[in-house]
Amino acid sequence: MKDAPNLSVIIPSRVDEFLQKTIDDLLAKAEKTIEIIVVLDGYWPNPPLRQDPNVIVVHQGTIFDNLGMRDGINTGISLARGKYIMKIDEHCMVNEGFDVKLAADCEENWVVIPRRYRLDAENWKLIEDGRPPIDYMFLDYPYKTKGDVSDGLHGNEWRDWYLKRKDILIDDTMSWQGSCWFLHRSYWKKIGPMDVDLYGTFTHEAQEIGNKVWLGGGRLVVNKKTWYAHFHKGSHGKGYGFSTEQYKRFSREKEKGRVGCIDYWINNRWPQRLHDFEWLIKKFWPVPNWPENWKEQIKIDAQYDFSKVGKKGFWLS
Repeated sequence: MKDAPNLSVIIPSRVDEFLQKTIDDLLAKAEKTIEIIVVLDGYWPNPPLRQDPNVIVVHQGTIFDNLGMRDGINTGISLARGKYIMKIDEHCMVNEGFDVKLAADCEENWVVIPRRYRLDAENWKLIEDGRPPIDYMFLDYPYKTKGDVSDGLHGNEWRDWYLKRKDILIDDTMSWQGSCWFLHRSYWKKIGPMDVDLYGTFTHEAQEIGNKVWLGGGRLVVNKKTWYAHFHKGSHGKGYGFSTEQYKRFSREKEKGRVGCIDYWINNRWPQRLHDFEWLIKKFWPVPNWPENWKEQIKIDAQYDFSKVGKKGFWLS
């Protein structure tokens, strides 16, 4: 067996035309030894992925009975041998030396997020449209619009923090998108694995991890010394290749995650927490869209959340 790599990169994949480009980009730009673990969710790429001694390909599920992103992440990390692990989406470009730059500013109980740009994946270049990169995101108030089932404890770009904190190269962020994250593999044993039962197969990846980090005494930081670029879909769809029944199940799973995320964190249900959710709001206060009386208001607003998988006022203690 080869010596353990410095970094294990996990790529959960569900039918993506840019997967090979992402793999090639990671291999070309890493400075130290890496292994890439690709977890194919119920499909085989066509054309097949190029063989490489530093790339491990795992296949699970079937085309009509896929397991989803969370299981893919858990499977990939269970096979990882690196000192560090990084999860990245299947359609991303990275900065030269990304692995070394991220490891240089990553303490034992940190999750580190590189600065995020937008990727023109077809031409494999950054999109330069005048918008700044994304460094900070906040957790949105879960009931911004009365009765809107698309609302939830989602991450939202925090442009005001970007403008105010430009000179801080390693800085706290309340949340992030979820498309790329980096940490010590040993730390994953404390905050993992991904919880499929609570969140379903796909949504709220960043909320699950980020809230565990902050409320468990760790630190979620953005590293502006390096970057990655995430696929900006433009005219492209998601392209999951689901059957009608799979799309119905996917929608149910998303709603399950939305409901579960609000309930779990607002009501302080994580038993390993060192802080309650209120601590996180206070740390980043004022947080956009959150009313000053949010603890009282959120109980009122929850009455208008008619979940497809729950009941009226489902999460009230």
